[in-house]
Amino acid sequence: MTKMTKYQLEHFESKVNRYFQPLIDEQQLLIKQYRTEATNNVVKKLAKKMGADKILQQMKEAEEFMKEAQNNAKTFFEKQSKKEKKEISYRLERDEDRISLEDCEDQLREWAKDLVDREIEKRPEGAKLKDLKDLKQKAIDNVMESGTPDELKQSLNLVVKTIGLTWNVDTSKIKAIAQS
Repeated sequence: MTKMTKYQLEHFESKVNRYFQPLIDEQQLLIKQYRTEATNNVVKKLAKKMGADKILQQMKEAEEFMKEAQNNAKTFFEKQSKKEKKEISYRLERDEDRISLEDCEDQLREWAKDLVDREIEKRPEGAKLKDLKDLKQKAIDNVMESGTPDELKQSLNLVVKTIGLTWNVDTSKIKAIAQS
């Protein structure tokens, strides 16, 4: 029994990626719009359920007030620096590190995405994406666990047959096309 070289294993793994990745990418694009809409809806519901909506509203109002005050201060000091012909302090130009409304909303969005992803898997589009990823992983497992190239080709042919492809491409038709 011939063992496969590292090069052969990498080749098979690369070919598995060429077969499956375009299908996975296409399926991910199909569910992207649903994921975005659902995530936005879940963020609002999650914030309300957790009581974060009140805190977010307070932060939004505070940030708007703070932004207005910062703009007023910046305008005032810029006018004064021109009037007095003096430089503005670097501290007045930079932003201070602090937790922001955006930080809170991003955290809620991350939590909501997890919930949405679980729900998406229940939809036909999400189920298909999960199946494609599982098939790809099965093909990669076959590459890593197979003993001989011939054995591997047979097992990979069975895996890709489920997505309507064949592992070994029939090249006899290519010659016929070239002679025409």
